[in-house]
Amino acid sequence: MTRSEFDRAVADEFGVTGGRTLVRDLVMRALGGVTAQEALSRGDAPAVVWKALCDEMDVAGPRRYGVGIAKPPEGAPA
Repeated sequence: MTRSEFDRAVADEFGVTGGRTLVRDLVMRALGGVTAQEALSRGDAPAVVWKALCDEMDVAGPRRYGVGIAKPPEGAPA
């Protein structure tokens, strides 16, 4: 997942304004007690940050594949 794919997925799932707020303000334990923005700035992979955000916000499995994100092959673990 690229950063632009991450940004599109966030906007698709949470809306543009809501997504920006979550990325900027939501502190996540899975990322070591930092926000998504801080994690991305320190070099964490966008896919790792997206997974942590989905876990934190309890995004349903099928919704974890937002705009610009390819679904895994059939039978692959989600």
